[in-house]
Amino acid sequence: MAGGDRLILAPAAVIVGTALTLTIGSTGCAGSSAATGPVRPAPERYPIIPAPRRIEAGSGELRLDRATRIMLSDPTNPELRALAEVLIAPLRAASGLPLPISPEPAADDAPHAIVIRLAPDSAPTEPESYRLVVTRRGAILRAATPAGLARGLQTLRQLLPPALERRVGSPTAASAPAGPARWAIPAVEIEDAPRFRYRGVLLDVARYFYPPEFIKQVVDLLALYKLNSLQLHLTDDQGWRLEIRKYPRLTQVGAWRKETIVGKNFDPYVGDGRPHGGFYTQEQMRDLVAYAAARQVTIIPEIEMPGHARAALAAYPELSCTGGPFEVSTRWGVHEDIFCPSEQTFAFLEDVLTEVMQIFPGSYIHIGGDEVPKKEWKESPVAQEVIRREGLAGEEELQSYFIRRIERFLIAHGRRLIGWDEILEGGLAPEATVMSWRGVAGGIEAARQGHDVIMAPTNRTYFDYYQGDSIAEPLAIGGFVPLDSVYAFEPVPAQLTAAEAAHVLGAEGCVWTEYIATPASVEYMLLPRLLALAEVLWSPKEARSWSAFMARLRPQLARLDAMGVKYRAPP
Repeated sequence: MAGGDRLILAPAAVIVGTALTLTIGSTGCAGSSAATGPVRPAPERYPIIPAPRRIEAGSGELRLDRATRIMLSDPTNPELRALAEVLIAPLRAASGLPLPISPEPAADDAPHAIVIRLAPDSAPTEPESYRLVVTRRGAILRAATPAGLARGLQTLRQLLPPALERRVGSPTAASAPAGPARWAIPAVEIEDAPRFRYRGVLLDVARYFYPPEFIKQVVDLLALYKLNSLQLHLTDDQGWRLEIRKYPRLTQVGAWRKETIVGKNFDPYVGDGRPHGGFYTQEQMRDLVAYAAARQVTIIPEIEMPGHARAALAAYPELSCTGGPFEVSTRWGVHEDIFCPSEQTFAFLEDVLTEVMQIFPGSYIHIGGDEVPKKEWKESPVAQEVIRREGLAGEEELQSYFIRRIERFLIAHGRRLIGWDEILEGGLAPEATVMSWRGVAGGIEAARQGHDVIMAPTNRTYFDYYQGDSIAEPLAIGGFVPLDSVYAFEPVPAQLTAAEAAHVLGAEGCVWTEYIATPASVEYMLLPRLLALAEVLWSPKEARSWSAFMARLRPQLARLDAMGVKYRAPP
């Protein structure tokens, strides 16, 4: 297979022996898996989620055995080895096959081999595209970039038996299905690329702290279903979760609350009497960022401002307009206490963001900007002086001034700001990206103004909403977003012109955690809605089919079972 980027398939396969070739290179296509034309794929045989752009069923299967080996075009390339190991390591552990690594041969004859080739010079216009061909004698997975290879490897992973996902040594491993009698991949030809370039999930770790190992499991789920962004909501009224070395009280004080409200007992208030808290050290977060990057997932930090700031103000009350004192909030909802627009506050936030940018290398920094009560600004001499000095019309424009000032700081450091759609109020620089959560109206307005948009409307993508009848479901914040509503979501509003629609980068599913206290509860609320969103964002709009999705979802549940993941059983 060396020396060329085309694998021509005919009734007689050209690959000799048991060969599986994974190639980063051209995305061109030649030939077909059958002389009589494509065969309609059976969902139980090809239960791939999200559905590929093009898939043709093949005849037979590729069986792996003890003679199968891994061949890399450049075994010294650490990125290539790391990408391959994401699949190879669990396959070795689950199957018991040795799968040794060796250099790629000079000729096409590579019996019993899994060949992985990196050829970045042939990068296509779609950097996450790939092509996979599997025959009885071998297979080729092609992509021009590491991201494309990562997506193709996850497709290959989904074509392998679900027992691949068993976590050796985990509490669920003993109850997971036993490994198959043979390890095989069904013959197939796939050409694939995503519809949207931003495909994300938000996990709120400010309301409840989740351990780093669980965050890695969430990353694994995102990678498996070809999502590429994880937004971590790190700060809010109920907790500050990221170590900032210049301001140690943010985690000494702000990371801990004395108790948590019980259910929805706001009036009269009832607390559980149990302290809750925790935070990620900078070393832990860098490890998480690197773990995600190895799977082609970018972690985006969210540092809330100017509202949702009670945890920070409990640590540093001088950043408020009233002087406090404050405590980390024990109840949910919107709080009046916000950052004061003083020079001291801006110096603090710039220091914080400087450390944040040192931890998170991605281009985006999310600054929140939502749900900002203005009462304290109306009564603050400091805030009123800023309004007078800057010639602002009032407190609404003061919020815009606040956001634009932070935006200038981020742009000066080569980063881009993301904020919730409230940041549109008062105007933004063109570089800002708007995340539309109050429906899609904010996204439409932002796109028409020339801003990039990420859609996250509550009625389609809020995974903290109920999935079924509230009587039978765990307590949730409210709302109703069942699986079929997520699948029916269309991120590009019909009101947009083609030029405006180009600003819609994609969408994000949001897991706000006021009523989601444990990792198992996060999984239950996330799954299987995550899979529906993944297909909405990856697969061609015209190819989506609810019945076909449900047929492929059933086998995917066996994979989740093998992973030991909790999910809500679909109807």
